[in-house]
Amino acid sequence: MQNQYTPPAAFGGKRYYSLYEHLKHKFPVRIGKAVIEGGFSCPNIDGTRGSGGCRYCTGASSVARAYPPITAQCLQELQRIRKKWPSALAIAYFQNHTNTYAPLPRLKALYEEALTVPGICGLSIGTRADCLSPALISYLAELSRRTDLTVELGLQTIHDETARRINRCHTLYEFSSAYKALTAAGIRICVHLINGLPGESEEMMLESARFVASLRPGGLKLHLLHILEGSSFAEDWRAGKIQLMEKETYISLVCSQLELLPPQTVIERLTGDGDRRLLLAPRWSRDKISVLGGIDKELIRRGSWQGKYFAGTSGASNTETAIFK
Repeated sequence: MQNQYTPPAAFGGKRYYSLYEHLKHKFPVRIGKAVIEGGFSCPNIDGTRGSGGCRYCTGASSVARAYPPITAQCLQELQRIRKKWPSALAIAYFQNHTNTYAPLPRLKALYEEALTVPGICGLSIGTRADCLSPALISYLAELSRRTDLTVELGLQTIHDETARRINRCHTLYEFSSAYKALTAAGIRICVHLINGLPGESEEMMLESARFVASLRPGGLKLHLLHILEGSSFAEDWRAGKIQLMEKETYISLVCSQLELLPPQTVIERLTGDGDRRLLLAPRWSRDKISVLGGIDKELIRRGSWQGKYFAGTSGASNTETAIFK
């Protein structure tokens, strides 16, 4: 079986459509991610929707910090990236907290400043579904016509009972409404899911993947639940109240999720990168290369690939016909 499958050319010889391959098709040079701090808070931290943040997050303690100007941050990140790839460009990634949670004039000033920095070729903006006003979406739509723009939406799970358990403080309905509005405006979206959230079975995690597959998003990031020092979950983990996924189980689950996804969806992440200074568990997640290698090997062992069981595709020939023509 495995020898009968030829990956689409856009997969670059892998069995899923990686961010590296996606960017290679779009840009003539290597692209890095410049992680930028905009000094944002979150409605789940300041009491607007909740307090303390999501239970896996350590962000509540860093909201009040002062950060360098956006231009200085971009230049510093470009310097870091170009130590590895001297001719690289970078996408400015507004990552921490909720990066649309501010008045529109301030958001415009931050995003536009980043785009004026030589070497910055696009924006990636991480946010929540409940922080996207019509006026902001209209501006983002205009911005997306000028630059490479992705809005990253943290869904994490489709199950509202789990969302309450992790203190997400917004519903699947709110996510779906925001997703629909962004899509109608022509804005590329990358959805985030977290595997291993407390109380979720593997079937529940597959249900989340099926739902995301039905949306056909531009990108998807799959994360592993980490226990970080300073998060609300840290004490539960120490008390034995949280059972974390084993490496082999995680690898198998991710492969099953990839099989359900559209082959056009860019897989922007397959495992988490927990801050090593704060990471309590699982320790195996520190070896990212081993996890990614395990996913590659499991897909080969199964004779499988991204999109194998996606609705509308049935086997390698249909998959190849459906994408990148």
